Amino acid sequence: MKFWLIVPAAGIGSRMQADRPKQYLQVAGKTILEHTLGVFLDHPYLQRIVLPLAAHDRWWPQSALAGHPLVVTVTGGRERADSVVAGLQALPALGAGPDDWVLVHDAARPLLQHDDLQLLLDSLQDDPVGGLLACPARDTLKLADGQGRSLRTLPREQIWHALTPQMFRLQALGDALAKALHEGVAVTDEASAMEHLGHAPRLVSGRSDNIKVTRPEDLQMLLMATHKVRDDG
Repeated sequence: MKFWLIVPAAGIGSRMQADRPKQYLQVAGKTILEHTLGVFLDHPYLQRIVLPLAAHDRWWPQSALAGHPLVVTVTGGRERADSVVAGLQALPALGAGPDDWVLVHDAARPLLQHDDLQLLLDSLQDDPVGGLLACPARDTLKLADGQGRSLRTLPREQIWHALTPQMFRLQALGDALAKALHEGVAVTDEASAMEHLGHAPRLVSGRSDNIKVTRPEDLQMLLMATHKVRDDG
């Protein structure tokens, strides 16, 4: 089995209120993006990583991984889906086939564990659709109205928190994203594009600490996690 990886990294992460895109913030001597890519680079099934970047990204050339032979950069788009499409379009020239597996992972999701990555690959290698890491909801969830009042309680046993990586076949994912973009459908992740095409992606239960760094307080959790890895090592 082999897989290709797309890590859309063209966003600016405005909620972080930093002087640079959040994926380039330093934590424990590395950028968040370097932490994110690190879990994949030593995997024996990885073929290449395609990294869609902003057109005038000035931080990636300074990265320790900028010259890595497995990493290829392309120009990303305004929205996540546009960047993923740019990544998909680059894959055939690198040797990817239409039925090859493509994983898409958030640039600012640096705490993915090796065992969760392997679980995803093992669980989906023969799946006709593909799927994603996800975490079953633990808390009581409310549906709110436009005025911040609770309308009803949602059935927790049916609610999952979508994570990444998300894993689909190259051609199928490309078709799903093209259809969604053409029809003006807002897709917040690859699974939602596949759902719009009529597929039901498989949910693979993953660790809840596979967080996406979005706000300043998330950096402290990442710092604590990296220190724990060092201590355990």
